Amino acid sequence: MKLILDRIRVERGEWHCSAEGTFLPGIHLITGRVGSGKTTLAGIMAGVMDPSSGEILREGISSCMLCQQYPEYHVTGSTLAKEAESYGIVAKNALETAGLPGRGDDDPFSLSRGELRRFQIACLSLRDWDLIVFDEPFSALDCQGKQKESQRISALSSRIVVVFTHEQRYLPKTDYLWEMREGVLNYLGTVPEAIPFWDTAPVHVRMLLENGIIPANLTEEDIREGLCRMRG
Repeated sequence: MKLILDRIRVERGEWHCSAEGTFLPGIHLITGRVGSGKTTLAGIMAGVMDPSSGEILREGISSCMLCQQYPEYHVTGSTLAKEAESYGIVAKNALETAGLPGRGDDDPFSLSRGELRRFQIACLSLRDWDLIVFDEPFSALDCQGKQKESQRISALSSRIVVVFTHEQRYLPKTDYLWEMREGVLNYLGTVPEAIPFWDTAPVHVRMLLENGIIPANLTEEDIREGLCRMRG
């Protein structure tokens, strides 16, 4: 499977962003400053938005899902059970995965945004999508929720998974690192080799790099191990 962005460009008045690259199976992390075009690019990758120019090629990709920044945007069912069924999965499995057993009759909008986010990611993870694009998947989650969902996303690496995020602490196990710089998507390389070239790296990652330590990956466990090496 391949997702190929061929000279993609989006123009809105004076604002613009551009992207080019090939996305293979694995976890692709894309970071960048606010306004750099991450959400726009997420929509284009998922096929819900069209670029101003360029071409998107999907080789061997027959199914795709976009996880939007606000989980309430996904709600189409009047109950959690019906919402799960709209994804083509067994409601009981989704509820248990999200830590919401027995709540199938609940109105999705009766949940907190964090609960709804957990339920949404559970539904996405239980279906075999070829391509999943996450736009800020950790929004509305507390620290424990971010840790758990980053682990869930890490387990999807047999597919093409693209994660756009501002998250600084809880990140999935990453295969490929990308960065939006001044509206242009830049491929930094595979992890961990690409980490030293990461301009928008979190503070604790920059601290490790300044001390000559490149973490094995970007998960909380990898960062903790790197900090232990630094203090040792």
